[in-house]
Amino acid sequence: MALVPRSNGSTVQSSEFRLQTVEMHTGGEPVRIIVSGYPILEGKTVLEKMTFAKKNEDHLRKMLILEPRGHRCMYGAVLVTPRHPLAHLGVFFMHNNGYGTMCGHGVISLCRFAIEYGYVTPIEPETEVNIECPCGLVRALVEYTGGKTGDVRFESVTAFVSHQDVEVEVPDYGKVSVDVSYGGSFFAIVRDSDLGINVSTSPVNVISKAASAVFDAVRGTITIRHPSNDDLSFICGVVITDGNDEWSEQPTLNISVFGDEKVDRSPCGSGLTSRLAVQYHKRQISIGQKRVFQNGKTGSQFTGTVLRESTVGKHKGIIVEVKGRGHFCGEATFIREADDVFGEGFLIK
Repeated sequence: MALVPRSNGSTVQSSEFRLQTVEMHTGGEPVRIIVSGYPILEGKTVLEKMTFAKKNEDHLRKMLILEPRGHRCMYGAVLVTPRHPLAHLGVFFMHNNGYGTMCGHGVISLCRFAIEYGYVTPIEPETEVNIECPCGLVRALVEYTGGKTGDVRFESVTAFVSHQDVEVEVPDYGKVSVDVSYGGSFFAIVRDSDLGINVSTSPVNVISKAASAVFDAVRGTITIRHPSNDDLSFICGVVITDGNDEWSEQPTLNISVFGDEKVDRSPCGSGLTSRLAVQYHKRQISIGQKRVFQNGKTGSQFTGTVLRESTVGKHKGIIVEVKGRGHFCGEATFIREADDVFGEGFLIK
């Protein structure tokens, strides 16, 4: 094991793990980008590599995402070699309870990262950055003026409604009307009033508890099937909304919760894409209309625009443009000493 000298002359033993990261956030939601030290993963596609990581390298997710290096609401992005010929980066995502096939806030930060760290040569006034996620190729444009990167807008994969207005019995909350839709990941979408809470004024622990109850009830009631890939056939999280779904120039509020009660600080790019799929399906918004989505607690905002119709399998859906901005926080190197019993990662409730 290597020895790392300290200023007082003593040494600390470092482990076999030495992972370097770039730390960012999008609308307050963290993005920990693993840039080196992660093992080479088997698999041809990004989805296959994510599946391999889940089965063989999950200890690294726990080490980086959970305490003491992370926290319940940490979010990570693992860079991998893309397969798609147009992709500049390949990436999959991870959180406190597993892995993600799409992450809008992650893509927004990653696009600035790709330019600032030399993966893509910038062009004014906008630079194209293509990122291959497990759900497919995500195309984005990054503002670039005067040598500086700015806002990012990306096109979603085809978003569609899987289940509409399904009554689900949620323990402690009664019967709740749930929509399930896909925006790169599957989300259960429910109004806050149906749960007796408010996404703006209710305490976060009350919101996350309600979302967790909905998540468990939906998983036990509704069968999820992606039309082209069974590995995408699972509920990622729950979006609790203010119920303000008819198109308006006023922001609509929501909070997305996924993993082990992980509360998103941003409006959630894949979550708002899923919401727009439902709104379009119910004729509450039209092609070309833009909506502002706001996190009910932090106040951070993304915009979502319905660009055009699209299909996947038998499902008619839409392509959505999501716009937001990420910011850099720093860089880090993480290790684990061999005798550190807490270093493998833990969470407390």
